[in-house]
Amino acid sequence: MSDAPAPLKSITIVGGGSAGWMTAAALAQAVGGSCAITLVESEAIGTVGVGEATIPPIRHFNQRLGIDEATFVRETQGSFKLGIEFVDWGRKDHRYFHPFGQYGAEFDTVPFYHHWMREHLAGRTDGPIGDFSMCWAMAKAGKFAHPSPDRRLIQSTFDYAYHFDAGLYAAYLRRYAEARGVTRVEGKVVDVSLRGEDGFIEAVTLDNGTRIEAEFFIDCSGFRGLLIEEALEAGYDNWQHWLPCDRAVAVPCERGEFTPYTRSTAREAGWQWRIPLQHRTGNGYVHCSQFISEDEAADTLLANLDGKALADPRPLRFVTGKRREFWKRNCVAIGLSAGFMEPLESTSLHLIQYGILRLIALLPDAAMSPLLAREYNAQTAREYELIRDFLILHYKATERDDSELWRYCAAMPIPDSLQYKIDHFRTNGMLVADGQELFANPSWIAVYLGQGITPARAPALAHMREGVPVAERLAQIRTAMDEAVAAMPSHGEFIARHCAAPPLAA
Repeated sequence: MSDAPAPLKSITIVGGGSAGWMTAAALAQAVGGSCAITLVESEAIGTVGVGEATIPPIRHFNQRLGIDEATFVRETQGSFKLGIEFVDWGRKDHRYFHPFGQYGAEFDTVPFYHHWMREHLAGRTDGPIGDFSMCWAMAKAGKFAHPSPDRRLIQSTFDYAYHFDAGLYAAYLRRYAEARGVTRVEGKVVDVSLRGEDGFIEAVTLDNGTRIEAEFFIDCSGFRGLLIEEALEAGYDNWQHWLPCDRAVAVPCERGEFTPYTRSTAREAGWQWRIPLQHRTGNGYVHCSQFISEDEAADTLLANLDGKALADPRPLRFVTGKRREFWKRNCVAIGLSAGFMEPLESTSLHLIQYGILRLIALLPDAAMSPLLAREYNAQTAREYELIRDFLILHYKATERDDSELWRYCAAMPIPDSLQYKIDHFRTNGMLVADGQELFANPSWIAVYLGQGITPARAPALAHMREGVPVAERLAQIRTAMDEAVAAMPSHGEFIARHCAAPPLAA
């Protein structure tokens, strides 16, 4: 007879919203009926609900759950996203595009980017590297189609994600999870009981007196960190000195231009997002309270909408950073309870997704080995730090000196890890990266070049590839891109044909 510890028999998730229901759905799919999963949420407690723009890994999360894309887009009033257009970031009256997918097409043993940079620095090609991005070619034409599976075609060189209503996504996943045995309990947690011998969470008590016991708890309670911080005191690393924005004001408006991309426009004290959905456009102004009041931020946002506002501006306060321990004792924090990376590169739902998948990979048994928590914390901390550095780059790499925020950002010290990457790129045109980074080389290229960090020279090997017909290949790529985009339907036509959402009930 085996004396191995028993598998978990009960898991309780505290908090709903995107984090709670993504967690419940994925756990239900992973463990089947072998473990009782309970989700506690209160309708009296609102959710943040700003996670409307995503990055490509969300597609793999949905696929893992067996969710049909067209159904998902219809159910969430969704649209497609090819990247982010950045306006006025590096300098005023300038814009660039951060695409999903590669630049150009490979035609030599030297990467496409090396050849392009050599030609660009020599003055033999004008225009930004974005001219060789399928995502940007599609985006500026307002087109969308799925990538081709044929790797020989230029249509295979891009990727995509979604815009969607986060509240509708949570509701969709709730139906998914409950159909697979997850039990939802309505109520507000008013007490957390800890075991005397080891400090593990034993139970949570609701405002109606109900006591819910479990072997393992997942904190999806948002910024408050009801379990991970208030009960277990995991600690928090504050990164506001690098990412100074600490407020946001959000408002939906009538839908305007139906772009297949997100737009981020730098403002005097922060930046404004624009996210087009089928039924509306989501907008928000992320800002630093040191340099602008909430009323002024709201006025600025309302003055820069596509159409009529559909609600009053809703304020949000946050502290950018992360928990010192994401998994402590028998509790894991997922979502905003784990940390907050401002939505500049649409990483909020990604951090939820990978927190969940990492937990499933390291799911404990009743013995609750501390090695599992140690590995989870190490991997998650590294992921947050890598995303942090990429976000800091957007603020640091600026020539703007027209307001206090941008003067502060241009002058602020940055992490050594980020400075090392910048130095490599600026000096030799080299991209150095951790193999586990979420944002791969094309993303760094987009922000470096888009915000004015230009290499002094192209990588050395590019100058040694004599006889490669670079100019001819660049011209062929541009022609192939133009022809491919011309044949695609518009973003609106694609959605109308495949995944148009029914009108929402009044």
